[in-house]
Amino acid sequence: MDLDQLHTFLEIVRLKSFSKAAQTCFRTQPAISAQVRQLEQELNAPLFDRLGTKISLTVAGKIFAEYAAQILDLRRQAQDSINELERTPRGELIIAANEATCIYVLPKVFPEFKKQYPNVQLLVDRSYGAGIVQAVSNNLADFGITQLPVAEKKLQVVKIHSDEIMLLAPPEHPLAQKKSVTPADLVNSPLLLPKSGTTRQRLNAWLEPVEDNYQVSMELDSTEMIKRFVMAGLGLSFLAESHCEEEVAANKLVAISLAPEPMIRRIGLIYRKDKALSKAALGFIQVTLDHSARSAIRQASSV
Repeated sequence: MDLDQLHTFLEIVRLKSFSKAAQTCFRTQPAISAQVRQLEQELNAPLFDRLGTKISLTVAGKIFAEYAAQILDLRRQAQDSINELERTPRGELIIAANEATCIYVLPKVFPEFKKQYPNVQLLVDRSYGAGIVQAVSNNLADFGITQLPVAEKKLQVVKIHSDEIMLLAPPEHPLAQKKSVTPADLVNSPLLLPKSGTTRQRLNAWLEPVEDNYQVSMELDSTEMIKRFVMAGLGLSFLAESHCEEEVAANKLVAISLAPEPMIRRIGLIYRKDKALSKAALGFIQVTLDHSARSAIRQASSV
């Protein structure tokens, strides 16, 4: 049983004629008669009484006609809903990202997206590093926002932001006047390090020349805690420049470059290459790229 057979059957019912139904269905009369016979065989019941040149529905035919009409109506509703989805996208998008990236790197992306797609719900899955990549790879999230590089071949990677990971210190700290610091400069200072993630891995590598001499006072997984604890004098830490702009501007903290080379952090938007993207998903990519382009222009003009 298929939708074409149901349409043919209902045309016969509407026109009370096999020959007229053949014309509206653009088929021969033997072809539509064959369709009806197939339906009757599948249902194991006659659908029409044939009295000379006239036809009428059997009891089974009347029952089946009601359900056939409902099935085709549901099909039309489904098509209408899908068409409407293109005009007014709805549903949800799941974004895997850490909290700080959402707050400091993409603060305007989510409200701008909601303005353009008010019926689409954004759900943020708070994840870190490899967890973000895994969530997108396993199709548990539509998009991920994570530090690059990402080596997973089945993921599309779009760079959307870059900034510098810097040493964070109180303004009164002896190192606060330096333009850059080396690992050796930190051996006498307690350090507050991120608990995990790509930045922690990079810092471990940077600190390796003094790995037997530096002191880890705390491991924290919150950007806000790191800033508050540094301001309270509990130790020095490391944060992306974009995460502490307000505190640096207010002279509550000082951000110092790492030496011998600045530690540049690149952030990317990731999603599966093989995943069909809805209009809402394409919209999220576009809004994110537009925001990234505007941010790059602002950074260039401030240099």
